Amino acid sequence: MVQQLTASFSVNLTGHAALVTGAGEGIGRAAALMLAQAGAAVIVNDLNPDRADRVAEEITAAGGRALAWQADVTNRFQVGSMIERARDEFGRISILVNAAGVYKIGVLDKLDEWEWERILHVNMTGAFYTTQLLSRVMIAEGGGVIVNVASTAGHPGTIPMGAGYVASKAGLIGLTKQTARELAPSGVRVNAVCPGHITEEESPISIAQNPQGRMGSADEVANVVLFLCSDAASFITGQAINVDGGESML
Repeated sequence: MVQQLTASFSVNLTGHAALVTGAGEGIGRAAALMLAQAGAAVIVNDLNPDRADRVAEEITAAGGRALAWQADVTNRFQVGSMIERARDEFGRISILVNAAGVYKIGVLDKLDEWEWERILHVNMTGAFYTTQLLSRVMIAEGGGVIVNVASTAGHPGTIPMGAGYVASKAGLIGLTKQTARELAPSGVRVNAVCPGHITEEESPISIAQNPQGRMGSADEVANVVLFLCSDAASFITGQAINVDGGESML
């Protein structure tokens, strides 16, 4: 039996197309499914082609439109090719969700150069490439929405181990705010969601710090992504919204 795609509130994105990076699992997958359920055509990007194919098949089996696309977001040329293919398939791409990310646990004095650079390249440089290239298209076509998946580890706190991860997520929030300021006059809104401890995610945040006493779900984060992509959030830009059960209050 085909699993139905559901969203917890009503958003109509019919006629829109969305590119979701890191959409093969976790928050990226949940966001891709919710955007599709709301009516958007979705470009399902993941480094793993099997994961991308599975999510695209979920969307099409439920009556949506999807294109699976394997690409490494740290490769500018692959990102450019993906955007052009998406435009050929769906026309205007008005939504971008940067959910691709990696986390490598380890203390500062044992973090090697390769791990540091890989974390920064995927979590921050990848978002820069997609944002820069797709925002040019959005500006030319009348505007759009960009949502970056950051972390409470970059806003406002730190974690016991993970210098590269924290630096990359803090940098992603800085990138969010700066691009929001630069792109606002052209009708492009840019925001970030900052998850705390999420089930089925490699999250470094301790559940013990959550006042609600539970982990969140990928769907709960994706609900905020969906809201930010909708017209209901038309006056919201440059924000980093914590989705953490109140963890950041402590």
